[in-house]
Amino acid sequence: MTVVSIRKLGDPALREPAKPVTDFDAELHTLVGDLRETLSDSRGAGLAAPQLGVGLRVFVWSPKLIDGRGDLDHLVNPVLDFPDEEEQDGMEGCLSIPGVFLDTKRRMNVVAKGFTMKGDPVQVVGDGILARCIQHETDHLDGVLFIDRLTPEQQERWIATLRAADWFDESLMTKIKNSPHQ
Repeated sequence: MTVVSIRKLGDPALREPAKPVTDFDAELHTLVGDLRETLSDSRGAGLAAPQLGVGLRVFVWSPKLIDGRGDLDHLVNPVLDFPDEEEQDGMEGCLSIPGVFLDTKRRMNVVAKGFTMKGDPVQVVGDGILARCIQHETDHLDGVLFIDRLTPEQQERWIATLRAADWFDESLMTKIKNSPHQ
């Protein structure tokens, strides 16, 4: 497996909805392995295939950083359900937007149904940080970034934080303003 460069804000691959996985084959196993290696190397909580430039509905999470439950650390073709209306506020960041952490509202509880990389059906029930991670990574599969979920009041603050990042390029502002999610 390989550590792959993570796509950054402004890369069109981050805004494209990913396609469902139809082949549970060696290529999918390699993709999951690359996602795991890249996530481990970056010390993040989760990573979705579009962040590596792969337009498939697959993501991984770090059980060590999330909550240590079970052996499962990936989900293919996730579909989310929310068993209640309870919400949580909390700091959220993204490996594709390094150095930017903002308070983001998410649902507290989630039930994610999908498949393992072997094609076995699976259900993940998560709360708190695991629920946040599953929602964040599923958003990536839909071409949505966590900054798209900010309130209008938060928009100015995040732009200032973004401009202060050492990797920021002012040309990103045009791409951000032209995003279908802004």
